[in-house]
Amino acid sequence: MRNLWPLLIAGSVGAMGVQTATAEDYQLLVGSYTAGPSQGIYRLKFDSSTGQIDASPLQVVNSENPSWLTLSRDQRRLFVVNENGPGQADPVGRVSSYAIDPKTHELSLINQVQSLGNEPTHSSLSAEGSHLFVSNYSLVEDPGGTLAVLPVGADGKLQPVVQMSSHPSSRVNPERQLSAHVHSTVSAPDGRHVFSNDLGADRIFVYRFDPKANPDLPLIAAKPAWIQLPPGSGPRHLLFSADGKHAWLTMEMSAQVAVFDYRDGQLEQTQMIDLAAGQPMSDKAAAALHASADGKFLYVSNRGTANQVLVFAIDPATGHLRELQRRSVEGDHPREFSLDPSGRFLLIANQKSNQIVVVERDAKTGLLGKTVQKLPMDAPSDLKFLVRQ
Repeated sequence: MRNLWPLLIAGSVGAMGVQTATAEDYQLLVGSYTAGPSQGIYRLKFDSSTGQIDASPLQVVNSENPSWLTLSRDQRRLFVVNENGPGQADPVGRVSSYAIDPKTHELSLINQVQSLGNEPTHSSLSAEGSHLFVSNYSLVEDPGGTLAVLPVGADGKLQPVVQMSSHPSSRVNPERQLSAHVHSTVSAPDGRHVFSNDLGADRIFVYRFDPKANPDLPLIAAKPAWIQLPPGSGPRHLLFSADGKHAWLTMEMSAQVAVFDYRDGQLEQTQMIDLAAGQPMSDKAAAALHASADGKFLYVSNRGTANQVLVFAIDPATGHLRELQRRSVEGDHPREFSLDPSGRFLLIANQKSNQIVVVERDAKTGLLGKTVQKLPMDAPSDLKFLVRQ
């Protein structure tokens, strides 16, 4: 495995504490970029009593740039975007489907199809799991970013793209917004609407999802067809609250989080939070956001030179955010992070410093505590937990 094995082994030294009889072992899937020594997808063991990731992989899946991992609701299928594009080892954007063994969690490839766009950076399943929404980010202006819709068979097999959508760019930032850059696309909890966040357009595009009416064109532009965001803000990831009444959006370029009320396909902005108010542009690079399982806290990563995770308390009535903490990620470029199933730890994928950092979390206060592990891992990009069904 070239240079990665020594790094992984070194990361196991210094485990915290002794495993208790009530410890729960989970499995962790790590997606990574493969320009360096990484081979793709790693399946690792995580001990929720100590917060330690076992440095010896249970499985390594060779895959080109598996930057985003999407699990089916029953965790029997894994869908992976292969963030390929011009100038890379594989210049073709692709999407891969894997079966997950329900007992061992072993991954086995079902099939792979083209995403019909460059640098697919995100995917999500429709509410009933029949379609996969793939966001082709596309680094270059031509052809620019697109949203691709792929049917998913009952056996997990991906069908070719049946629908493509493109958006006009805002052109506010001449370096990053000359064309569309679709960064993520997610379904609302009601399953009837789909929201596509376009960094290049400064808009959230809204679609009605009705595959029964037209299987070949399951997305239909809603009315209104988009939500306008501040010029040059660069929307990235949208997250709905568990009750479906609110949503939060990271805006990468302005390092902000917008708060919305949600009802029947409509998002109404009610609050705007600055992650790096008064700070230089080098501190502005908002990325991931995730809520705690109890819905009380929201966690947001900001990259750039800030390299922080911010902790917010969530008002249950309004969805509004109140800042509680800013914590260094102790690395560079926290592209993604994940709360472990026990709620006691937060794992951070620091892409540019080649490590996964595990920090303690207080479930009652939401605050992040000390670092318990820094596991060397080349260019980690996404983290997903597998739990026993």
